[in-house]
Amino acid sequence: QVQLVESGGGLVQAGGSLRLSCAASGRTFSMYHMAWFRQPPGKEREFVAAINWSGSSTYYADSVKGRFTISRDNAKNTVYLQMNSLKPEDTAVYSCAAVTRSKPIMTVTTEWAYWGQGTQVTVSS
Repeated sequence: QVQLVESGGGLVQAGGSLRLSCAASGRTFSMYHMAWFRQPPGKEREFVAAINWSGSSTYYADSVKGRFTISRDNAKNTVYLQMNSLKPEDTAVYSCAAVTRSKPIMTVTTEWAYWGQGTQVTVSS
């Protein structure tokens, strides 16, 4: 099992940047694919980005492609989400998630086994 703790959220103006971090503990970090999801106010949780266990492959939702970058440092047991050119519609609770690398990377929440508690990102206009 792996435990996940997010950090780095906050309030930022439109056009600004934030970097989220998700620190993992427990089992070997490189055993897991990692992802970021978000839940805007009053909406369902949605896929944002994912990265495979080695960091060689990344995947993005169309809404963030070209603005957000997911990366990982297996030596530090941490996955990151660099968010640039933020928009008010990016306002949400952002959560990281993990799934063992034997499984495929999917964009649906039910396919991810482990979750952090989330961090709030608010983008003002």
